[in-house]
Amino acid sequence: MKAEVRENLLAKLRAGEPRFPGIVGFDDSVLPHLERALLAGHDLVLLGERGQGKTRLIRTVTGLLDEWTPVVDGCEINDHPYAPACTRCLALARELGDELPVAWKHRDERYGEKLATPDTSVGDLIGDVDPIKIAEGRTLGDPETVHYGLVPRTNRGVFSVNELPDLAERIQVSLLNVLEERDIQVRGYNLRLPLDILLIASANPEDYTNRGRIITPLKDRFGAEIRTHYPLTVEDELVLIRQESMPDIGADLPEHLVEVIARFTRLVRESTAVDARSGVSARFSIAAAETAMASAVRRGAIAGEEQAVARVCDLASVVHSLRGKVEFEVSEEGRETEILAHLLRRATAETFRSRLGGMDLSPLTDKFAEGNQVESGELIPAAELLRRIGPVTGLAKVMSRLGMGEGEESPGHAAAALEFALEGLYLMRRLSKDDVDGVSVYRT
Repeated sequence: MKAEVRENLLAKLRAGEPRFPGIVGFDDSVLPHLERALLAGHDLVLLGERGQGKTRLIRTVTGLLDEWTPVVDGCEINDHPYAPACTRCLALARELGDELPVAWKHRDERYGEKLATPDTSVGDLIGDVDPIKIAEGRTLGDPETVHYGLVPRTNRGVFSVNELPDLAERIQVSLLNVLEERDIQVRGYNLRLPLDILLIASANPEDYTNRGRIITPLKDRFGAEIRTHYPLTVEDELVLIRQESMPDIGADLPEHLVEVIARFTRLVRESTAVDARSGVSARFSIAAAETAMASAVRRGAIAGEEQAVARVCDLASVVHSLRGKVEFEVSEEGRETEILAHLLRRATAETFRSRLGGMDLSPLTDKFAEGNQVESGELIPAAELLRRIGPVTGLAKVMSRLGMGEGEESPGHAAAALEFALEGLYLMRRLSKDDVDGVSVYRT
């Protein structure tokens, strides 16, 4: 099986084809280590904080298997027709010879996964006596009375153990033979089934000391330990948000707001107020994008807008919705909302400087020259906001700088661009703003 993975990986490398589709930000760091481990035929551990895509990465390894592979029809452990191993298939092979029934298994069916929990048993992973077969009259010494666990049922495939340190140490011992001798032992049976399997585990670094640990003999049997990480650049974070956030919520999320969310996530990760050992999952930025879109959809439903487009005002709901996804330092208790709101303002200011920095926005600031003011808020529709602001010279250039191309010239997109410019001018202290009951009033 590992030779199969090696050959298919080499073929993709030579052809320059994607090896792990959907994986973002690991091209120059994690993936080279993973490819070397697979080429070496090693079982491995992916080590990294929560939400770094470890499980997603493990599941893409099945793409390196042959699309279809032959198995003995009806075999619980996917025996190869030319090399049957279980008692049932050996008996059938002796009886039927070349007439042994064959089925074909797709690569997606050759993947098994178990989330390690404290109540996981050896029977779940390896196997146990099947009381129903005993009740049918078979003897305890009959190997066919064994009910195989998840590991042997994934024979000739890829098996993943998520959060391996959460597995009780006495249960981890049951995996020692799987990794070294490549067989399993079930209770008192004289049963030594040779397994052809690639075992990949995931773990969080703090699990070694806080919740549990991987026992030393088991760590020694893994061929490689590979560290994962969060996206290293804003660009990778942007790709990840676009790729993973729900596309069918019913609202458009302009590119500049995606960048605000990406920068916001990175600032939260880097904040000294946040527990660095816990990390800030990629699910944080994905949920933030979905929350902003949902806010726009809600406004559209209430105000009767034909097209829902997210605006800066929709980001305020992110702070309250996602506060529980971040572990703060004990000394910051009670200040969670304040900290997140401050970091969101910083992210908005950075994006404004990146997108509109140095641009002449005097046609917009001139609107406030005579003491005028503009009200905006999450329930104010785009058409009404545009009416309150009035015509702005150079709006098309602002929209272009914000990444709004052809087909994005609706009132919703224009309002999103102008409101972002207003918020940026406020953060650059060129305008003032009052927030009252969800309504923002911009003035000089």
